Amino acid sequence: MMKAPHYPSKILMTADTVGSVWTYALELTRAMAQHGTEVALATMGAPMNEEQREEAAQIGNLTVYESEYKLEWMDNPWEDVEQAGEWLLKLRDEVQPDLIHLNGLAHGSLDWGKPVLMVVHSCVLSWWRAVKNEEAPKAWKRYSDMVRQGLQAADVVVAPTQAMMHQAEELYGPFNQSAVVYNGRGQHHFQFGRKEPFVFSLGRVWDEAKNISMLAHIASDLRWPVYIAGEGRHPATGEIVELENVHFLGQLTNEEVSDWLSRASIYALPAKYEPFGLTVLEAAMSGCALVVGKTESQAEVWGNAARYVDPRSADELRDTISKLIDDEFGRNIMACRAVKRSHGFTADQMAQDYSHLYGQLIKAPATVY
Repeated sequence: MMKAPHYPSKILMTADTVGSVWTYALELTRAMAQHGTEVALATMGAPMNEEQREEAAQIGNLTVYESEYKLEWMDNPWEDVEQAGEWLLKLRDEVQPDLIHLNGLAHGSLDWGKPVLMVVHSCVLSWWRAVKNEEAPKAWKRYSDMVRQGLQAADVVVAPTQAMMHQAEELYGPFNQSAVVYNGRGQHHFQFGRKEPFVFSLGRVWDEAKNISMLAHIASDLRWPVYIAGEGRHPATGEIVELENVHFLGQLTNEEVSDWLSRASIYALPAKYEPFGLTVLEAAMSGCALVVGKTESQAEVWGNAARYVDPRSADELRDTISKLIDDEFGRNIMACRAVKRSHGFTADQMAQDYSHLYGQLIKAPATVY
């Protein structure tokens, strides 16, 4: 006699629509379909855009419940956070899920009456340490207290890397139970095309953590052009900085990103803070040679399949990219390593790991004779 895994029939999951958690949530939902699991996805942060609506509509086991409540890291969010909590508890009553999967950090301590899994994709306090090289100001104490209370109330806390888990435990622990589940993507979204002589990056140019501005400022010293996809206008000034040898592509669709990645020879993201990095995984699946910021999380994920740079050294970034540009053989080796390494981070593997945790939480294994 053996025990078969018991998959939840329905999950209530939260996700914001303004970052990569959206991509993660949909990828996990798609992969959970093979286990017969329905996902009710409660969105917050901003209205879904047209592409997000279309993408969600194509997933058969997904039902979206949309809101525009502020996220806990936004300006003056607390009234919204409280109202969102009331809304989520009403959704729980309506949906009747087997468990709660929280991808935000604001609602872990609600009276859920169901098993709760909470994922620390990132957090303000660890962001501040990595990006500002100092502790977060006292103005973040309410945020810190709320996150700590929620994470300690959750039945299991998940992080996308061991490095992120260590930071979360140090900042907010101890937790009832913890687990590392690496993020994953479906390989079918990406293709290894004929490579062309350019450097590509993806993200908001003004984002201090992603540090793409450093790439933009050394672009004039590179022999190849640099293409940057993502929001180029600064949210405060509305300006786009014009820089030599840099081509800002603006917001691209998923298909357009996949096309650019398939043709890019080098993907560069000299991030100061990147607890996992879905865009780097997408670039690896597309056969790009990777140049990334040297952080504990990135080194954990990519091992010898990436070239690492000090995210505070423009000279190091310029020299590392230039060497790859000049060394086709070395570049091809790094691309092959990236592709091979990416095979360990698939959506199916991610779903399998979460299914194991879900099964432990609902503690009702079926028996197979």
